[in-house]
Amino acid sequence: MADAPQYKRILLKASGEALMGDRAFGIDQKICDRLAADVRSVWEKGVSVGIVIGGGNIFRGVQIADTGGDRVTGDHMGMLATVMNALALRTALRQAGVDCVVLSALAMEEICDSFTQRSAMAHLSEGRVVIFAAGTGNPFFTTDTAAALRAAEIGADVLLKATQVDGIYAADPQKNPDAERFDTISHEDVLARGLRVMDTAAVAVARDSHIPIIVYSLLQEGGLAGVLSGEGRHTLVPAH
Repeated sequence: MADAPQYKRILLKASGEALMGDRAFGIDQKICDRLAADVRSVWEKGVSVGIVIGGGNIFRGVQIADTGGDRVTGDHMGMLATVMNALALRTALRQAGVDCVVLSALAMEEICDSFTQRSAMAHLSEGRVVIFAAGTGNPFFTTDTAAALRAAEIGADVLLKATQVDGIYAADPQKNPDAERFDTISHEDVLARGLRVMDTAAVAVARDSHIPIIVYSLLQEGGLAGVLSGEGRHTLVPAH
């Protein structure tokens, strides 16, 4: 990154699926440590960082229901996995020398504003990385949407989605290697075409809040600093 980074405050949504790596269950510590090093690299340059951790994919309620289990129980197990992943990342960040804190942040309308928002802003102003343990236990309200709401609340310059895929594709690149890949695409096109970047509610919140989205792979070389400086493979969804 240059001495004057383009973004002063970021909100990063880290996909639980990406954090799992090749594991069938739980977090891959090597990937967690890599994310912590990535965050440190931008935090040391004076960028304020907020992070929303995914985890519900580990116990997807739909998958549990398909095997005869209870959907609500599955969704709440996902919420628990999210919190556990947030605590694992906090440990990795602290071991990397990053001052950080985990906040409980179920970003639902009735509780998402005052206390958590004020706490987050206070920690960010004191130079800490804020991790939002944002598992919702709600099949209709995902951590993607929680991340978009938090990005708006803390005045983030950009919302990043760190996942397994290095950008936005017209189809699943793992199933269709010839799928079209977009370097830049608008919020409207993402919504109209139903592209998999974040859930549609999250994309709509980012659009209405005039916040750009960057989608990149947590597994690629170059890390977060490279993506924020315009390098590395990623897709930009501009604010306008």
